[in-house]
Amino acid sequence: MAKLHIVFGGELIDPSRNEFRNYEEIDMVGVFPSYATAHEAWKEAAQRTVDNAHMRYYIAHLHRLRDEERESSAEPS
Repeated sequence: MAKLHIVFGGELIDPSRNEFRNYEEIDMVGVFPSYATAHEAWKEAAQRTVDNAHMRYYIAHLHRLRDEERESSAEPS
């Protein structure tokens, strides 16, 4: 089973917080089948925007989100 990762980023309101300035302008870099390929994409995107202190890129572990959803759906209502 592939452990999917998504790479995304955008400009933050404040570099010390993880809140995007404009959610409509988030850069969706892509979905990747491994952490290694996601990390390479993250590194390339981050290096393109290194001169803007407000830009941040992230790697989200989609396989973890899917597992959390599966666990919560197994709980009784």
